[in-house]
Amino acid sequence: MKTLKYCFLIGLSIMMYNCKEKQKELVVEVYETSATGNKLTRVTDFQVADSIATIKLLPNNKYQTITGFGGAFTESSAYLLNKLSKKNRDTILKAYFAKDGARYSLTRTHMNSCDFSLTNYSYTPVEGDINLEHFTIQEDKDDLIPMIKDAMAVSEDGFKIFASPWSAAPWMKDNNKWVGGKLLPKYYDTWALFFSKYVDAYKEEGIEIWGFTVENEPHGNGNNWESMHFSPKEMTDFVQFHLGPKLEADGKGDKIILGYDQNRAGLKEWVDEMFRDEASSKYFHGTAIHWYESTYDYMPEALQYAHAKAPNKYLIETEGCVDSEIPVWQDDAWYWKKEATDWGWDWAPEHQKHLHPKYAPVNRYATDIIGCLNNWVDGWVDWNMVLDRQGGPNWFENWCVAPVIVDPDADEVYFTPLYYVMAHFSKYIRPGAAVIGLENSDKSLMVTAATNPDGSTAVVIFNETETPRKINLTLNEKTVEISIGAKALQTIVIPN
Repeated sequence: MKTLKYCFLIGLSIMMYNCKEKQKELVVEVYETSATGNKLTRVTDFQVADSIATIKLLPNNKYQTITGFGGAFTESSAYLLNKLSKKNRDTILKAYFAKDGARYSLTRTHMNSCDFSLTNYSYTPVEGDINLEHFTIQEDKDDLIPMIKDAMAVSEDGFKIFASPWSAAPWMKDNNKWVGGKLLPKYYDTWALFFSKYVDAYKEEGIEIWGFTVENEPHGNGNNWESMHFSPKEMTDFVQFHLGPKLEADGKGDKIILGYDQNRAGLKEWVDEMFRDEASSKYFHGTAIHWYESTYDYMPEALQYAHAKAPNKYLIETEGCVDSEIPVWQDDAWYWKKEATDWGWDWAPEHQKHLHPKYAPVNRYATDIIGCLNNWVDGWVDWNMVLDRQGGPNWFENWCVAPVIVDPDADEVYFTPLYYVMAHFSKYIRPGAAVIGLENSDKSLMVTAATNPDGSTAVVIFNETETPRKINLTLNEKTVEISIGAKALQTIVIPN
């Protein structure tokens, strides 16, 4: 009898030990995109790896709150969707916005035309119409508005949309041209009214505008396509004395205003001016940035400075893409190779050439988004959602790459690896998530993490090396051992 009792106690102890050990194991779901062919693929069998990285999550160290991830509605993308079969059009919209797709939550569009329009156009076609009595968004009704409304119908969660002007109509500018020049001071009030009218016009179409950037690329773009120049002081004065008060007076004071909207190297002088005092800061809700300053440097010092200057304001990456490239069609391997070049490869001044080496598009996206999240950026928006095999249409022939490339004549669709890179973030790090701290023993891996409003945690790891890594991941004293392949991006989801 004593022997039986003893055996029972031993068995009970073993069960309790095993149970305790199980409780210590972290339950995770792992999704991977890799050079070997995974495309946001659920991974359950992990590679053998000699090298071990230890990643410890620090959920009590909370940083910025996520606004969202997504891409831009452009006339070019909308036009191409309208040329595809209904099946392919629906497939693309669901891939971007549906619950089982990328779940885009933050989007952009253009006011008046931009380079990714079919031609130059304005909502204010009548010269001297200072009260904008002839304001019309008719140009957007064939392609752009239907794309936005169809995306809204697909999205269960909804998404924010902000709008950016590339230029006022030439008649409002000192050079009377689409390209370059400045807004004439006598039209500052008219231009502020333009934003208010736009909100009303889109609302009539059933589209709620969340906010604006004041001007796309106020430094200009080398005088190539639609642009309108502002100095930091000119933009700040326009917002403080015209745009902000106008939106407020028209009952639109809740609309978000983001200043700057160009490359990160210029951040310091812009945020210093935008947030120069309480009166100017009142109307700026945050800062918009682009990534075209470098193919590899995400400029953490500039991002840190912008956050420190306005710690309670938005800091959103509003545009980034593989520029100055004709898309490579149906060749996933190219997107993982360091063969792409950007505008700076040919055109950057000599003292800036080092910022523009050849790069792998997947690497650029993954490292920039993770680098941004680890330096206070709360939203990241890609450029065109859809382009054709030429990298257009673009009236200036400024060819670029989009995550989804289509051949409208053959009615074919190519989801490039860039689509899956974007989905690693947009699908699993949701609006309202808090970026959290972590300790990472392997500096060759880039890692970021966020806790979602539903209590789940998403960890994104990028391994651009040729060597797989074993990962020891710990959260709240629970641990799991997994691995990440060579040249791979993983999102690890830890349920609540």
